Amino acid sequence: MTTLPRLIAFDLDDTLAPSKSAVDPRMLAVFSRLLERTTVAVISGGNFEQFEMQLVERLEGVDETSLERLHLLPTCGTRYERRENGAWHTVYRENLDAAESTAALTALREEAERLGLWETSPWGEILEDRGSQVTFSALGQRAPVAAKQAWDPDGSKKNTLRAAVADRLPGLEVRSGGSTSVDITRRGIDKAYGMRKLEEHTGIPLSDMLFVGDRLDPDGNDYPVKALGVACHAVTDWEDTADFLEQLLD
Repeated sequence: MTTLPRLIAFDLDDTLAPSKSAVDPRMLAVFSRLLERTTVAVISGGNFEQFEMQLVERLEGVDETSLERLHLLPTCGTRYERRENGAWHTVYRENLDAAESTAALTALREEAERLGLWETSPWGEILEDRGSQVTFSALGQRAPVAAKQAWDPDGSKKNTLRAAVADRLPGLEVRSGGSTSVDITRRGIDKAYGMRKLEEHTGIPLSDMLFVGDRLDPDGNDYPVKALGVACHAVTDWEDTADFLEQLLD
């Protein structure tokens, strides 16, 4: 039997599931098997409610012993939820203050309009204040996966917007997120921050962890984990992740 890392952390969108969509039954099956054998974390840009919809609510058959091995870090590690006594409990939540949120929302809208990236007929809201993170979704929160994939295949639109907004907000962290998103948090609070918090609260050293994600390139929001020195495995989509885990668990 393969010896697993003591903790395996995952991005969510395009790593465990299609963007903002439910986890596939095949992934649920291998993810549940993984929880039986090691500690697992999910650290991604979505809010906690998105984590619940995409993943948590679908883990119905997983027992509490396994669920207590699952650590959830929504909004790029700015929030941390642990399972205790049959419920999720907040370990921390690094909220933006009102002035920071307002500045982030204003800069995102104004720079998107200036660059011609503000959609007039989006699928849902373009801007979302998630408390600990402000997020820009170019096509709206409910855009179909195919439309999102086609909008900016080389990442140039999103990276141009990120750079423009970052110039206006030197006191905040501005990162390229998923396929159409830009995320803003407090300075220094990113997925690397979340990984260090996992080390602190689980007692598992970073050297015994593995991170799996689809955006490990220097412009991606998974890159801070790689820069931290954590062992990483790059994937292209959830099917790629499922293949990797099935081989790992055999």
